[in-house]
Amino acid sequence: MKYICYLLLVSMSFNSFDNETYVKTFYENGSLESEGWIKQDKKEDYWKFYYDNGQIKKEGHFSNNNPIEYWYFYAPNGLKESEGHFVNGKKTNWWVFYDHSGQVSHKCQLKFNQKNGYCLKYKNGDIISASKYNAGKKIKEWYNLKDFKKENNLLNLR
Repeated sequence: MKYICYLLLVSMSFNSFDNETYVKTFYENGSLESEGWIKQDKKEDYWKFYYDNGQIKKEGHFSNNNPIEYWYFYAPNGLKESEGHFVNGKKTNWWVFYDHSGQVSHKCQLKFNQKNGYCLKYKNGDIISASKYNAGKKIKEWYNLKDFKKENNLLNLR
């Protein structure tokens, strides 16, 4: 019993020192809306957000109220809609987007929330076209993958 109380006191002292609090918010209907850590009135660390039907809406990490690292986004039916990286609150690097049946529809390289690099479109798991973007503007599109591979360094797709 003393050990449990000691752990509780140590835990509380660390919590007070870091000023981190685990919070949950709820919809008016009583279902969970979000849960995660708050530090100095800002979202920090891992968070989950939910639809009012209880399905998960999105999940990922925050730093100083900005989304960072890898995030997942879901449709109200629970299927993935998209997933990808955030840096300083901006979508960056490769993002994967899914269709209404949960299959990959396209993958795009993003920078500062804009397409910047390659986008690959898929149908039934196969690449059907590729596009190249610069700061959100389409530069070129290929429907023949042989031409795409010939004109581009595939190492850039990493």
